[in-house]
Amino acid sequence: MNRPRIDRLRQWLSSLSFRTGVTVGIACLIFYAISFAQFLLPISAAAKATLWIVFFGMAKTAQYSALLILGKAGIDKTKSWLRRYRTS
Repeated sequence: MNRPRIDRLRQWLSSLSFRTGVTVGIACLIFYAISFAQFLLPISAAAKATLWIVFFGMAKTAQYSALLILGKAGIDKTKSWLRRYRTS
């Protein structure tokens, strides 16, 4: 990809809502869980490796997308919400 396309993608992701960023972050956690939980399945090692690569890649993509969507203000908002949630 060339630089203008990356900048356009980054701008589009940052224009999405906070709620969308949180949803993508939750999807990231789910993909991480699946990427490691699939090792418990009774399938071949090659299939396990393939599933791990696919789901771990999806988790990383969702992670960085959530960070771009949320931005610094969204991450601060999430941290303050977690602090309030833990104390109450």
